Amino acid sequence: MYSTEFQKIIDFRRSNRKFDPSIPVPSEVIQKSLERATLSPNSSNMQLWEFYWVRSEKLKKEFVPYCLNQSAAKTAQELVVFVTRRDLWSKRAKWNYNKIKESTEGQDQSLIKGGLDYYSKAIPLVYMRDPFGFMGIVRRLICFFMGIRKPFVRLGGNAEQRITVQKSCALAAQTFMLSIAAEGFHSCPMEGFDKYRVKRALGLPWGAEINMIIAVGKGTEEGIWGPRFRVPNEEVIFEV
Repeated sequence: MYSTEFQKIIDFRRSNRKFDPSIPVPSEVIQKSLERATLSPNSSNMQLWEFYWVRSEKLKKEFVPYCLNQSAAKTAQELVVFVTRRDLWSKRAKWNYNKIKESTEGQDQSLIKGGLDYYSKAIPLVYMRDPFGFMGIVRRLICFFMGIRKPFVRLGGNAEQRITVQKSCALAAQTFMLSIAAEGFHSCPMEGFDKYRVKRALGLPWGAEINMIIAVGKGTEEGIWGPRFRVPNEEVIFEV
C-alpha cells in the first residue's frame, strides 16, 4: 500500500512553471511541509540549513526579477528559499553534544562517549577553517596517512565542506517538494537567481549560501513543458 501511494506522489510531482493565480496554497500546507523537511537525512545530524518562507507580498514581487523573471516566480503563490549555514557548524556541534549528554540514562555508555567525542573532536576537524587554508592541508594529510592501511573518509578543504552542506540542504528541499505533492500542490525548484540580491533581501550573513528557491502553487497544464522523459535506466542504474 505504501509503495503504491509513494509512486503516486512521485508521478504527480513535476516541475510546474506556471501556477493558477485563483487557487491559494493553505498556510498549513507550507508549514507542515517545512516541518517535514527538517526530518530529512543530513550529514552528522548537523542540520546546517535554514528555510525562509517568503510571506511578504512586497518581497515576493522583489524576488521575481531576482529569479530572472521566471514564470514560476511570477505566478508562485508561495516562495521558499533553502539556505545552507556552514558557518553555524560550531553551534550545531555543541547542540548535538548537549543532546547526547542529556540522554545518558539507560544508554550504552560507550556509545555516549563515542557520540560526545565525535561532536567535540571529529566535527571540529571536519569543519574548522582558517584564512590561509592550513586546516585543509592538515585534513588531507591525516586522511592520506590514515587511509594507507584501511578505508578512511577523504576530507578536504573549503570545496568539500560546501558540497557536504549543499547535499544535505538539497535532500531537505526534495522532502519539501514531495510533501507539497502529497498535499495536492505543485512546486518548481529554481537555480537561476541572483544569489547576492537574494542574500541581501533576506538579510543573510556572509557565511550563508543559497541552495535553491522553490516556487509553490496549484500547477496548470501550461506549466508542464511536455511529457516527462529520462535517459534509459541501463545508462544510469548498474548492478555490481
